[in-house]
This record gives sequence, structure tokens and C-alpha cells, in this order.
Amino acid sequence: MSEVITIIKPKPTWRFIDYAEVWQYRELFWTFIMRDIKVRYKQTVLGGFWAILQPFATMVIFSVFFGQIAKIGSEGVPYPIFSYAGLILWIYFSNAITLASTSLVNSAGLINKIYFPRIILPMASSFTGVLDYFISGIVLVGLLFYFRIALTPALLLLPLLVLFTWVLASGIGFWLAAINVKYRDVQYAIPFFIQLMLFFTPVIYPTSVAPNYKLLLALNPMSGIIEAHRAIILQNKPINFESLLISIGITVVIYVFGALYFRSVEKYFTDII
Repeated sequence: MSEVITIIKPKPTWRFIDYAEVWQYRELFWTFIMRDIKVRYKQTVLGGFWAILQPFATMVIFSVFFGQIAKIGSEGVPYPIFSYAGLILWIYFSNAITLASTSLVNSAGLINKIYFPRIILPMASSFTGVLDYFISGIVLVGLLFYFRIALTPALLLLPLLVLFTWVLASGIGFWLAAINVKYRDVQYAIPFFIQLMLFFTPVIYPTSVAPNYKLLLALNPMSGIIEAHRAIILQNKPINFESLLISIGITVVIYVFGALYFRSVEKYFTDII
């Protein structure tokens, strides 16, 4: 039997994702996801319950300070369900870019020993939190029943918005993961960046309370996605398709250029990681 020899050659600079190659390593992709999930909840007392506790506790705090004290409007629906409908997607997004940014550094041993498409790492890490999103959706359903908000077939569109959020988190993760290989300051700056972005995203307030900053909010790709996410859940207003399309367009741009940048510098990862 003749021996099969595979020759791995450097890829051209500024080359886009080879999805055919990524598909060949799909089992590794899911293995990375399962590894991240197990590591995240390893030796924890509450385990997966943290996926519910984090958004629920944040909702309670926001409801007290922003709903009761600051009296921020919630577009005719109770503030707790208003904030929770935005928080569960925002928490997934923030956790996704945090995990994606450190995915290469945390897998340095693998990168230095075997070959696989490196871009799988930030893609898998940013997908890990999808499980937490759907677990936290259990509380969302309970809140909908409690506040007597009907469950509609439109809720079936939520996975599509989660997909767009994953694409955005992956695109940002490509940039951050690649830069973090060389400059480890990135992993310390990300929590601060996420805190700032929270206040530039309509999570704890509706866009109607900031009409003078409508254009600025529109440039934040998470704005249109979260507004559509909340509109589908609460059914208190129609989806703003103009804002959603702007968000999707910016998301695609970030993803494409993030992937191109990642592919252009990945040949140096083994040397400096």
C-alpha cells in the first residue's frame, strides 16, 4: 500500500477563509466548542446555572437603578422584560468576543504542534456561548408568561439574529485574537471596551430616548440586531428593517476584513505565540 503524503504550503497573503478546508475540520470545530464549554464550567458549584444567573441578576440590578430610580422608558412594556430581552443577546455577544480574543493564546500548545485552520479557534470560541443563550431563554419564556406577553411564531426568527451576532463576534474575534498573539494587552482592554459598548448599545434603553444620537447608534452593528431581537420577543413595535440592514451590512464588512487580516498574519502565529 502506497503511503499518502500531505504537503502543507504557505497560503497567499490576504486570502479569504477556505470554507472547504474548514468543513474538512468540522469535527475539530465541534471538539473545540465542547472543550470550551467543559472548561468554562469545570469545578463550578452552579455549573450551567450561571447562564441563567448572570442575565437575571443583571436584569434585577438594571430594573432597580434604570427602571425605578432613573425612570428610563421601556416602550410600553415592563422594564424587567424589556431589559432582559436585550441582555441575553448582549451577554452572549460580549462573552463571545472575550473568548474569541484569547482563543489562540489559550491553544498555543496545539498551534505549535499540529496543523489545522487556525481561524477555527476564534470561530468555535465565539460560538460556545450559544448554549448559554438558549439556556437563559428559559427565564425569558417564564417572564413572557409572567407579564402576559404572547408567544408568537415570530420567535422562530431569533436563531437568525443569533447567527448574525455570531458572525459579528467572529469578525471582531478575528481581529482581536490575531492582535492578542503579539500584544497581550488586548485581553485586559476588552472588558473595558465591552463596558463602554454597553452604553452605546440600546440594551438598557430604547433608541427613542436618544433621538439626537440616532446616527451614532446606527453605526453600532449590535444596535439594529438587539432592537430587532427585542421587537420579535415583545411584539410591542414593528422591526426597524432599515436599522437591521445597516447592522447586517456593517457586520459583513467587519467579518470579511477581519478574516482577511487574520489570514494575512496567521503565518507568524507559530513564531511569536
